Amino acid sequence: MSEPKLKAPRGTFDVLGEQAADRTVLEARARAILEGAGYERIETPAFEATELFHRGVGASTDIVRKEMFTFEDAAGRSLTLRPEGTAPVCRAYVEHGMHKRRQPVKLWYLSSFFRHERAQAGRYRQFWQVGAEALGSDDPAVDAESIALLSALLREMDVRDVRLRVSSLGGAEARSEYRERLQSHLRANEDRLSEEVRGRIEENPLRAFDSEDPGTVGVMESAPRLLEHLGAGDAEHFAQVRALLDAANVPYEVDSTLVRGLDYYTRTVFEFTSDALGAQSGVGGGGRYDRLVEQLGGPATPGMGWAAGVERILLAGEASEVGQPASSAPLELFVALEDSGGDSPRHAFALLHEARSAGLTAQMDLGGRSLKGQLGHAGALGARYVAILGSDGAALRDMQTGGQEQIATGAIVHAVLRGLHDL
Repeated sequence: MSEPKLKAPRGTFDVLGEQAADRTVLEARARAILEGAGYERIETPAFEATELFHRGVGASTDIVRKEMFTFEDAAGRSLTLRPEGTAPVCRAYVEHGMHKRRQPVKLWYLSSFFRHERAQAGRYRQFWQVGAEALGSDDPAVDAESIALLSALLREMDVRDVRLRVSSLGGAEARSEYRERLQSHLRANEDRLSEEVRGRIEENPLRAFDSEDPGTVGVMESAPRLLEHLGAGDAEHFAQVRALLDAANVPYEVDSTLVRGLDYYTRTVFEFTSDALGAQSGVGGGGRYDRLVEQLGGPATPGMGWAAGVERILLAGEASEVGQPASSAPLELFVALEDSGGDSPRHAFALLHEARSAGLTAQMDLGGRSLKGQLGHAGALGARYVAILGSDGAALRDMQTGGQEQIATGAIVHAVLRGLHDL
C-alpha cells in the first residue's frame, strides 16, 4: 500500500514560477522606494523569546491570546515564531545600541511571519510582509513620510481601489481618560455586546470598534470617539500630519473609529484598504509607537512604522503589470548538443561557463532532449542565440532572423557579444 501524498500544512503555500517573479518585482520596487528615502534593510530571527510579544504587542491582543505559534526549546525556554515585525525591530534597536546612532534610525524589512488564524484568500498562517520603521523622532514629518512611502509602493504595484484612513489615538494621558469613558459606555450597553467584547471591556475596550457583531456595531455607533478628546499637543501633531499629507497630495479620510489591533500604538494610526479585496480589504497600515522601545528595556524612543501584506498587495494589484519583473534578464545564449557522445558535453559546459564569465545570460540543455527538442526549448525560453555543438564543429543560430553560421567554438562568446552590441 502506497504512502499518502504529503501536502504543505494548512494555511501555508509554495511560491512558484510567476508568483516568485511577482515577488521579485515587489521587492525591487520596495527597495528602490525605501532605500531611496534613507531606510536600510534589517532582518530579524524567525523566532524570538515569547516574552517579547507579551510585553511588546500586548497580552490582551488577539495575536498573543490566540494566534501565536509558541514552543519550548531543548532548554525549556519559551520561543515564538514572529507574528509581526515591529517588536523584533525594536528589540534589535535596543540590543545593538542603535540609540547611539544619528536619529531617526530608518529600517525596512521583507520577511515571513506566522499567525494561527483562519486561512482565506490572501491571508495565510505563514505570510510575508514588507515593512518600514523609523525610530528616534516624534516629528509629524516622520509620520507623513512613512504613510507617503507605503502609498507610493501601492501605487507602484498598481493596487486597485485604494483607500487611506487615518486617525489619532493620542498620548497616554488622553488615552487613559478616554478609556474610562468608553468602558462606561460599554458597561451601560453590556447586554447588547458580543461575548468576546464583554470579556474585553476591562483590558482592551478599544477593540470593540473592530467587532462585526451586529449588536456591538449598534452600540459603537453612539460610543464616544477618542479623536474628539485629544489633548492640545496630540491634536496639533495630528493636524500637522494631515497638512503634510495634503502637501504631498496623498488622499485620505479621517476615520474616528480606526483602531489598530496592537497595544503599542499611540498618536497617528492609519490603514490602507483595497475594495478589490472584498470584505477582508486590509492591505497594510501602521502608526506611531512612542512607548514601545522603553517597554522593551531601552531608552525612551519615539517610533513610527507600518507593515503591508505581500500576498494582499499582489492579490489586489494589476496582474498584467506585475507579472513580468523588470529585472528578469533575457536569455542571450542557449548551448545545444547535436549529440551527447564523446567530449561534446564537456565542451558545452566549458562554453556555458565562458559565456557566464563574460556576463552573458546562458543556459544549456539538462534534460536529455533531442536537438529538435533543444531548439524548441530554447525558443520557449526566448533565447537570442543558440550555439549547436557537434562532433564536427559548432554553429551559431540567430533565433530572431533564423540565420545560422559555422563557427569555431572559441569564437562563439565573442560573436554573441558583438551581435548583442550591434542591436
